[in-house]
Amino acid sequence: MLQIEQQFLNQKEGKISKAFFSNLFLNILKNLTLLDELIAPTISRETDELGSVEHAVLYLGAYELKFSVEVPYKVVINEAVVVAKLYGAEGAYKLVNTALDKLAQDLRSAEINA
Repeated sequence: MLQIEQQFLNQKEGKISKAFFSNLFLNILKNLTLLDELIAPTISRETDELGSVEHAVLYLGAYELKFSVEVPYKVVINEAVVVAKLYGAEGAYKLVNTALDKLAQDLRSAEINA
């Protein structure tokens, strides 16, 4: 866990709040089972078949869609797609976009229909 935290906190691109990152990271870890249950119906394969980057990005997006309602769903999806394009396998952003869009329709339907 410390290695992952240090990797993100030492990024030169953008400033990352240690408190924000630590809180997000720990809460995702606490909710892995729930997040897998949310993600599973939105993808066409088993979650354990996902690449590690894609899985991590989906965890982050699913967590934010479920628990960070102050962040607009479009922002959550866009940021996840950007990360998937930068760090994921070729075309991974398509899976991330599709999965999070489906999840947003379930979790944020009122926001989408507003």
